[in-house]
This record gives sequence, C-alpha cells and structure tokens, in this order.
Amino acid sequence: MMKGIAGRQTNGLSVGSKLKCIDNTGAKEVRVVSVINYHGVHRRYPQAGIGDQIVASVVKGTPEMKRELTRAVIVRQKRPFRRADGVMVQFEDNAVVLTQEDGETKGSEIKGPVAREAAERWPRVGAAASMIM
Repeated sequence: MMKGIAGRQTNGLSVGSKLKCIDNTGAKEVRVVSVINYHGVHRRYPQAGIGDQIVASVVKGTPEMKRELTRAVIVRQKRPFRRADGVMVQFEDNAVVLTQEDGETKGSEIKGPVAREAAERWPRVGAAASMIM
C-alpha cells in the first residue's frame, strides 16, 4: 500500500493562467498573479490546483473591478485529478470565486458546480455554492 499518493492534488494552473470568475462580484475573467502558501523550487513557476487560494488580477469585468488585485479560491480545473477513492475528476473549464484574506466570499452567489475539495477546505465557498460535485 502506498501512503499519501491517493488524494494527492494535481496542480493544473500556473502563474499567468486565465480563469473564469463564477460569482456575482462583477469580475468575468481573472489572471493568476501568485499562489498563497506555495513553497516551490528555484526557477519553477508557482502552480495551483483546486482549493488553493491565489492572488488574482481582474482582466475582464466592470470598470471598477478591472485591474484590481484580489484573493480568489480555485473551484474548478480542466486538468484531471484523482480523488482518494480512485475516481478521476475533470471539469469543462477553469474557474475561481473571489474571496477576502480569511476566505469569506465577496459575492453572494456562485454559478455552476464547485469541486468537493474546495467546498470542504473553504466552508464559506461551500455554503454559497449551488452545486457541489
């Protein structure tokens, strides 16, 4: 039996990736600027996966939201990842929910499915989600 391999998160997004924003804050698309609590290797781009908190820059959205630096939690990724029970999970797009530093969501509603891993790690995201997969 191999320990620690089963639920290991596959990071599917690196710095510079564009993601869809699926809450009602006014942002439509964001770009990953950095990954919170990422401890990497020299010259390796920081990567993030489902449930990770990132610093994001708003690329598309309302004029007051554009170019704003904000925290966000990744709730969907296209890159397949393996759950502890052996199921491979993959979403149609990469998506985030804008949050504050403590994990409180900025918007009041979340459109579309949210990964179970993100909902378990961030309770406020799970509470606002309409569908958890």
